[in-house]
Amino acid sequence: MRKLGEAIRNIVRTPELRNRVLFTLAMLAVYRVGSFIYTPGINTSLLQQLFAETQGSVLGLINLFSGGNLSRMSIFALGIMPYITAAIILEIMVVVWPYLERLQKEGELGRRKITQYTRYLTIVLSVFQGFTIALTLQRQTFSGEPLVYHPGVGFTLMTILTLTAGSTFIMWLGEQISERGIGNGMSLIIFAGIVVGLPGGIGDLWSKMENKQWGPLTPVAIVMLLVLFAAIIAFIVYVESGQRRIPVQYAKRVVGRRVMGAEMTYLPLRVNSGGVIPPIFASSLLTFPQTIALFFQHKSKFIDSVGQALSWGEPLYTLLYVALIIFFSFFYVGIVFNPTELADNMKKYGGFIPGIRPGRHTSEYISRILTYLTFVAGWYLALVCLLPEWMIAGIHLQHLPVWLGGAWFDAHAPLWLLQGLGITFYFGGTSLLIVVGVAMDTVQQLEAQLVMRNYEGFVRRGRLRSRRY
Repeated sequence: MRKLGEAIRNIVRTPELRNRVLFTLAMLAVYRVGSFIYTPGINTSLLQQLFAETQGSVLGLINLFSGGNLSRMSIFALGIMPYITAAIILEIMVVVWPYLERLQKEGELGRRKITQYTRYLTIVLSVFQGFTIALTLQRQTFSGEPLVYHPGVGFTLMTILTLTAGSTFIMWLGEQISERGIGNGMSLIIFAGIVVGLPGGIGDLWSKMENKQWGPLTPVAIVMLLVLFAAIIAFIVYVESGQRRIPVQYAKRVVGRRVMGAEMTYLPLRVNSGGVIPPIFASSLLTFPQTIALFFQHKSKFIDSVGQALSWGEPLYTLLYVALIIFFSFFYVGIVFNPTELADNMKKYGGFIPGIRPGRHTSEYISRILTYLTFVAGWYLALVCLLPEWMIAGIHLQHLPVWLGGAWFDAHAPLWLLQGLGITFYFGGTSLLIVVGVAMDTVQQLEAQLVMRNYEGFVRRGRLRSRRY
């Protein structure tokens, strides 16, 4: 605690760092204030009751990334999801469209152009999602009462304009935090939206203990859940800070009139180079068919069945979620890491891996190690994301076809396995990864700023390792 207090005092005493922290907090405060400005014309009390009954569905997942704004239908109801979806599309298009690939290789100017395209696409997606939400709300009822007071063209246009403006403003807030504050702005906005639900989750857990939700062993079950929660956090921190160090030897070389001696260094390869981006990308893609199923609800049996099969806990959802996480782990690492270029640079400056020939052999060796690490990271992300979600919604193995044992699971599997334990959303795997990852990234940036100014950081031994997010 003394170390932490000293680090906080150093932050306060440093004007530039203090201003950055205060600016970040101010922007997050603006985001939270906007979360309570409602979109006109909607019965928000009925809407929140509807979301309370559909917490484990696509609505609950979208509401998670919007920081609870969708359940209140505030001006920030779309949250950061349009920007994330636009970023996914642009990342994929960079690989398949030569024009964007050339822009990416042009350096800072090209990246700015791609960022501009991402902004435009975010606005287009916001308009489309706002239109979809407006039509869905006008068709939806709860307990026989409509959710919209005065449906019609006016409400549709007002909703599109309000939600698009809110999504654009959130995008601007995130960029301002990244440029003038501390940490990644978009990540911190998602982080803030998740953390604000933690007190409510703790209160819900306390009410479960008072009402003995799980019988006489409720206190023991809650203690076990808290221990498991702490163990998962420790496991995430351990893996996110883990790396494979490849030894690199540099031979003697002449630079001007100086002879540089041989030296040994390391090439650090992250165990999880993609961070939490693969689960976010996978969740975003899975919401597309679920949103379409929600829009065309009760109009097509096939679409309804697809939407049901892709809800939380369903076997098809689990299979696709794991496959997409592993795919995006390899996809993202393939974009940000080029073993061939790295091997060429090492060869250019006289570096080599002991026992490995420079050039193509070095590239293949690094690619092989990176493949192993990415495969492990993909399964790690899938496990961390799915384990808490199974505790929320269960594993619906009884919905499997008969030839896959669905009837057997329905007859013999315990209810807590098939239906979950009803833990609130803050214990979700994706949200847990985001919270821990963003916290590590922000603390590491503060640590780097303090060390750069000759101050002690937050930890006594070593330094927090940076991570990609």
